[in-house]
Amino acid sequence: MKTIEERLQEHKQTLNIVQAPSKLEGRLRYALEQVPTKKRKRNKAMTWAASSAAALLLIVGTYQYPAFAYYGGKLLNKIELSSLSFSEVAEQGYGQTVNKSKTLDDGTVISINGVIADDNGMLMYYTIDRPAGSVFKDDSTFRYGVGNMHGFLTNSNPKEGSGGNLTDDMTHFDGVYKFEPVSPFARTLTVAFSERLENGEVASYPISFKFDANKAMNSLLKEDISKSVAVDQGKVYYESITASPTSTVVKGHYEMDNEEFPRFPGKTKLYVNGTEVKSWGMQSSRDGKKGIPGFELEFDVLPTDKLETIELVLENFGGYQKVEEPISLASPSDLSIKIGDEKLWIRSVTKTDTGYDIVIARKQFTFVETENLSVQAGGIKVPVSTISTPRPWDLKNGNILWEQTYSFNTMEEPEQLLMDGFHYIKTYDKTILIPVAAKK
Repeated sequence: MKTIEERLQEHKQTLNIVQAPSKLEGRLRYALEQVPTKKRKRNKAMTWAASSAAALLLIVGTYQYPAFAYYGGKLLNKIELSSLSFSEVAEQGYGQTVNKSKTLDDGTVISINGVIADDNGMLMYYTIDRPAGSVFKDDSTFRYGVGNMHGFLTNSNPKEGSGGNLTDDMTHFDGVYKFEPVSPFARTLTVAFSERLENGEVASYPISFKFDANKAMNSLLKEDISKSVAVDQGKVYYESITASPTSTVVKGHYEMDNEEFPRFPGKTKLYVNGTEVKSWGMQSSRDGKKGIPGFELEFDVLPTDKLETIELVLENFGGYQKVEEPISLASPSDLSIKIGDEKLWIRSVTKTDTGYDIVIARKQFTFVETENLSVQAGGIKVPVSTISTPRPWDLKNGNILWEQTYSFNTMEEPEQLLMDGFHYIKTYDKTILIPVAAKK
């Protein structure tokens, strides 16, 4: 089996003469602007209703030339490829041409131009053309939508959509949508586009096309992991890793003591041959039958097929620190109190008309358990009565902590603070080695 490096060398002359389209820079800049903080007066992108910041997480790939996916940075990376029309993509030998369309009542034409598929997802390239004499308006940003992709053994949800590209005359739009993986046994796939009409109703326009699974690349790596990392209140269980020409996906689930999703999902890094692979985010899921909370981590394509080592590192995750001893309130100050690996600050103890207020400061993602929070005052245990909303405490050194006021109804000055514990983001740095089968 030839390595990607060898195949890349064979196609070197071809790659050298291929140039990115002249409008690529503008399209890239435009794609990066598709997460607006406010509505623009003239929005030149048709963004689907389901798309948001996740648009920039769009993963794209190739069928015939895996070297493009692996070494995309040398010519076309994921964001660049998602900003191209399918005709531009097809010129490089990418994907399956579809060319199926539907004409709406007002003459607008929605077309599916092509698809790219592998074990990690399906990319659909589509266009929308306004009828002669008509243009896209500013209020048409959320006019069109897209539903699931259906077929034999297939009911794939749309995951991500790019902002796409609108021509200068505001009549033609090129877009890309990513779906969950489709079944390789499907022969016909159907996608239902939708349009929000002026009367508020929604019209549906299904478009069906023949799917040729032979054009889809198989995964380049599929391994069962079946290993877990122990955390303070359970385990993080890694089930499998699937690497394809479009992305690398790690699936797993949580085995928490409360059988729920963790407060902090933490951060897992992927290393190949000692080099970190870029992360493209996490999605949460729950097994419909077993009800197990799960997750899916998406990373960039593997940087090489000469795999020597593959490692997953749980860098941080939710931690729980039990507070065994009472905290003295004799001399409150802004000095920190170290409890385990974390710190709390008792800022002040102040008498009020109804009792005493205690101001406690903490890091942003540290949360004090309040169910049994109380003080010892005059030999009596007094529970907390009210808790203020968090507010920032600027240390004027680049750090900001968060403080809250805890009120206790007691006329006796509190001597000690009693708490069960607190939740925080804990550093674990636990490594899981994934076996790599030798390639010939």
